[in-house]
Amino acid sequence: MNKINVENLSAYYGNSLAVNDITMEIAPNKVTALIGPSGCGKSTFIRCLNRLHEVVRDARVRGRVLLDGQDLYDSRVEPAVVRRSIGMVFQRPNPFPTMSIFDNVAAGLHLNGVGDRALIQQRVERSLIQAALWDEVKDKLKTPALALSGGQQQRLCIARTIAVDPVVVLMDEPCSALDPISTLKIEDLISELKREITIVIVTHNMQQAARVSDYTAFLLGNAQGAGELVEYGPTRSIFTNPRDERTESYIIGRFG
Repeated sequence: MNKINVENLSAYYGNSLAVNDITMEIAPNKVTALIGPSGCGKSTFIRCLNRLHEVVRDARVRGRVLLDGQDLYDSRVEPAVVRRSIGMVFQRPNPFPTMSIFDNVAAGLHLNGVGDRALIQQRVERSLIQAALWDEVKDKLKTPALALSGGQQQRLCIARTIAVDPVVVLMDEPCSALDPISTLKIEDLISELKREITIVIVTHNMQQAARVSDYTAFLLGNAQGAGELVEYGPTRSIFTNPRDERTESYIIGRFG
C-alpha cells in the first residue's frame, strides 16, 4: 500500500516547538507536495516521517507516524529499518565525493548486506535507468561522481535512494539548485517513480507543485512560529478553489 498516516505529530528542538499537531493521510503511489513560507516547518515535518529528525541533538517528536499501519516510532522499530523503507533526497546533490558513479548507487546495497556482485550490478543498472541517467553514464560508471553536472548528481542521488527499494521517497526541494532543463528531468522522473513509490516533495515553486503533485498540503507558522497544517487536499482544488483565504493569499503571492 505504501500509505502514511500522520496522527497529531508535533516536533521539537529542545523546548522549541517547530511543528504543531499535524494530522494527515499521505496517499499511496501519489505525489504529495508540501508548500508554505520558509521556516514554517516543512523540512522538519518530512524529516519526522523517516526519523531523521531525531538525529539532531535534543530533537524529539510527539504523535504517531504509521506506514501501512505500523507505528514507525514504536520502540521495537529500528530507525535504520525506517530509513531503508523511506528514503530521502536532499535540497543539494550530495553524492559521496570519493566514490565512483557505480559505487555511489551501490553504497546502500552494501550497507544492507547485499554481497552478490551480479545482483548489485543489476540493481545499479536498474536504478540508473529508473533515474533517467543510464544512457548518460553507462560508459563511465567508474568516473568520480563529482564529475557529473549538478542535475546529473541529483539524479544519481535519486538512483542511490531507490536502489534499496524504498516504498516512500521524501524530497526536500530537490530542484532548487538546478537549471530549468535539469528541473524538468527531475519532474519527469517523479512522475515515473510514483507508479511504484509514494513521494512527498517540499517545494517553494508553486508551478512545480501544480505540475507534479496529486495532493498539496499548505503549512504556515502560528503566532509562536510553529508550523501548522492550514489546508490539505487534491492539488487541483488547493490551487483553484482553496477553502482557507490564507492558502489563496500564499498561492497568488500576497505573502511568503
